[in-house]
Amino acid sequence: MRDSRPQSLETLLSETLFENAATASKSPLQTIQRHAIALLKLNRTVLSLLPVQLRPWCRVANYRKQILVLEAGNASWKTRLYYEIPILLSTLRCEILPSLSSIDIRINPSLMVNSRNNGQNVEKISAKKLNNDNRDLPMRQLSHESAETLMVLAERCPEKLKRKLERLAALAGESTSTAKRRD
Repeated sequence: MRDSRPQSLETLLSETLFENAATASKSPLQTIQRHAIALLKLNRTVLSLLPVQLRPWCRVANYRKQILVLEAGNASWKTRLYYEIPILLSTLRCEILPSLSSIDIRINPSLMVNSRNNGQNVEKISAKKLNNDNRDLPMRQLSHESAETLMVLAERCPEKLKRKLERLAALAGESTSTAKRRD
């Protein structure tokens, strides 16, 4: 059983600063430091195994009793992370954690706040890639027949929808990817 009683800071400092190496390696602060360093290394490894879109929204929270605890920013990222568990388990068992028995995933909403900037960078990269992919697609155009159908439909619609349908019909003959929205 763990000794969780409060300890004097002087006692902890004296153990780490003035004791010999054998005793100092057993100090609570050094144990925590080693565990933190191991978790950072494990986090880098796990993130390298995850898809790029998932990396900003996940991290290693802890490893104890042969269970790896991961955090996800919200329920949707948690679900996405569940799909990666078989690959993570097999790879981590082979490479660094042969005693790993399972992976537990928990939601940590603060991860969404902290990773918001990272997520925006990933979204910008994805959007740039998407725009590059659209260059290879043929340009789509609204035919004049479709525009006439939209105008007939607009006559029977409420005013707000009528304006939108008329604006859409005005795009007949123009490429849809170069059309500018007039708001």
